[in-house]
Amino acid sequence: MLISRLADQLSGSEIIRIGNAVSEQIRQGETICNLTIGDFDPQLFPIPDGLREGVMAAYAAGHTNYPPAAGTADLRQAAANFLQDRLGLTYSPNDELLVAGGSRPLIYAAYLALVDPGDRVVYPAPSWNNNHYCHLSGASQVVVPTQAEHDFMPTAAEVAPHLAGATLLALCSPLNPTGTVFTKEVLEEICDLVLAENQRRGPDEKPLYILYDQIYWLLTFGETQHFDPVSLRPALRDYVVYIDGISKCFAATGVRVGYSFGPKLVIDKMKSLLGHIGAWAPKAEQVATAALLPKKAEVDDFLTDLKAKLQASLDAAYHGLKKLREQGYSVDAIAPAGAIYLTAKIDIIGRTTAAGEVLASTKEITSYLLTEAQLAVVPFSAFGASAAEPWFRLSMGAESLASIQAALPRLQAALDKLK
Repeated sequence: MLISRLADQLSGSEIIRIGNAVSEQIRQGETICNLTIGDFDPQLFPIPDGLREGVMAAYAAGHTNYPPAAGTADLRQAAANFLQDRLGLTYSPNDELLVAGGSRPLIYAAYLALVDPGDRVVYPAPSWNNNHYCHLSGASQVVVPTQAEHDFMPTAAEVAPHLAGATLLALCSPLNPTGTVFTKEVLEEICDLVLAENQRRGPDEKPLYILYDQIYWLLTFGETQHFDPVSLRPALRDYVVYIDGISKCFAATGVRVGYSFGPKLVIDKMKSLLGHIGAWAPKAEQVATAALLPKKAEVDDFLTDLKAKLQASLDAAYHGLKKLREQGYSVDAIAPAGAIYLTAKIDIIGRTTAAGEVLASTKEITSYLLTEAQLAVVPFSAFGASAAEPWFRLSMGAESLASIQAALPRLQAALDKLK
C-alpha cells in the first residue's frame, strides 16, 4: 500500500461533492435553485457591519501575526461573557474555553482528546460528519436511527441501549441536517441517562462524555427555545464539551471563528492538539469578534433581521410543500424550528421517469430533481440515513426568497412527469 490505511479508506464529503457539481452547472450558465451547502450568500445575508468593519480595522492596525494558541484573551473573555449573559453558563476564559478556526477543528480535537481507537461513539442518524470523525479517530461507530415522528431528534429510549461502555455521545441542536431541536423534556431524559451511566462506572473507567454541538443555537424560530445539557443538569458539567462559534449565527462561515468550552482537563488537551495542528482563527477576525460580542443591541438587531429573512425562506418552502401534499403529491415537510434547514420528504422512490429510469434511491431522486426541476437538495443518506428513505435537507442561506418560490412550480412539473 502506497498511502496510509486511514487515507485510503477515507471518503470525502457527499454534501461538498453534490454542492461542487451544482456549482459547476451554475458556472456553465444553468439556473438552479441551490439548496445544498449549509452556507450563506453574502449578497443576501451579509455579516454584521460591525464585524466587517472590525476585521478591516484590525488588519489595518497590523494584527497579522500569530494569535495566542488558545485564542486572544479579549475574545475568550468576550465569548465567556456572551455565554454567561445569554445562556447562564459560567466557564473560565482562561482554561475552560478554546478558540479555533471554526467549529470543525474543535470537533476533531474533541474526538482526539476523548476517544481511543476502538472506543464506542454513539450518534444519531441523520447527523453531520460524525461518521468521518469516527473514522479519523479510529472510533467504533454506534449509529442510532431516528424517526420522522420525533422530528429526527434522538430520544432517550433510542439511545439508552447503546450507552453502556460508550465513551462519547455526539449530539447537535438545532440539528444539521433537519432544522429541528431538542425539547426540554427529551434532552433532560438523555442527560439523566448519561448521569446514571457515569454513576455506574468505577474510578478507573473513562466516563461517558457528551459532545454538544450548538453552533446554530441563536437561530431558533417562533416560540422554539434552545436547551443545553449543563443548564438542565449542572451535575454534567465535567462531562460535556460544547461546540460553538459565530459561523452560522452571524452568517460568517468564511470568517472562521469558533470556540469550544468544557472541563479544563479536556480543553487543555484540545488546546495541545490544535497547537500542533495550527488550526487557529486569524488574529484580525478574533479581534473583530471580541469587539462585536459585547454589543448587545447590535447583535440583537442583526439576529432579528437574519432570522426574519431565513424564516421567510423556510416558511415559503414548507408551505409550498404542504400545499403540494394537499393536492395529492407524495411530498411533505417538518415545520422549521431552528438553523437554516428544512426537512423535506419527496417520496418518489420506485417511480419511473419519462426516459424510463426507475428512481430506486435518494441518489437517483437527487439527480432527477436537479435535471428536471433545476432544484438541488441533499438526501439524508449523505448524513448517515438509509438511501431508501426519501428525506432531504433544504438549506436556505444561499438562495433568495424569490428563487425558492420559483422552484416550487418546477418541482410540481417534475413530479407530474413521473409514471
